[in-house]
Amino acid sequence: MSGKNDEPAKSEPFNGTYSPKPILPLKRSRLAGDDTNPSFGTPLQTRVASPCTLNPPIDNDGLSWPSRGARSRIEQTQEEANGREMRIASAVKTILTELGEDVDREGLLETPERYARAMLYFTKGYEDNIRDVIKRAVFEENHDEMVIVRDIEIYSLCEHHLVPFFGKAHIAYIPNKRVLGLSKLARLAEMYARRFQVQERLTKQIAMALGEILKPRGVAVVIEATHMCMVSRGVQKTGSSTTTSCMLGCFRDQQKTREEFLTLLGRH
Repeated sequence: MSGKNDEPAKSEPFNGTYSPKPILPLKRSRLAGDDTNPSFGTPLQTRVASPCTLNPPIDNDGLSWPSRGARSRIEQTQEEANGREMRIASAVKTILTELGEDVDREGLLETPERYARAMLYFTKGYEDNIRDVIKRAVFEENHDEMVIVRDIEIYSLCEHHLVPFFGKAHIAYIPNKRVLGLSKLARLAEMYARRFQVQERLTKQIAMALGEILKPRGVAVVIEATHMCMVSRGVQKTGSSTTTSCMLGCFRDQQKTREEFLTLLGRH
């Protein structure tokens, strides 16, 4: 039996005043998925990422945040490495064909193999063991003032479009009775840059790894980079650059220390 509440609402005559209707919540996007897909459903309906802060910077055998397959790559035999290169080259040949090119013309005959070798080099950071990068370059030293290595050139690949971003990294730390060989700071930045990255994560990974290696009083990392995914496609804003920073320890807690670092970099 139908009750009174089941009847359709009748239009009220206009009485000269406006009563706004209550704002209803936004319709849930299909991209947000449902409760069976925990990857979505955040307030902005974005993917839930696992922050690198939830993972140890350096695992027990010296790898650093290895992605799936990185361990097999670092432990591969020469035969397996050759097979990997051939599979990449085969995939590149398919891409070139689908783009409308003739892979049998002279200029492209060996391009798939060249590209495969280039990509393996651009991502060689997956094969770096942090203990091999640092080696025995940690020294006991009674120094407690700021150490800065600036203008370290970095080249990386944006993981969203697989196009380059490049720029300079500035790394600083305040020792706690231990210092690191200066060239190792550049090698540390190189190791993380030679992976598929986003600049924000790259900045934090360098800072957290240095903090784990030295246990210093504080670490600061600033990266300034140009992203080809902004310059050569999409909005095509040439001349734009992105600056990210990560401050740990006393650089985060003490404003004067942070200001000293930024002043020495020429930033205000």
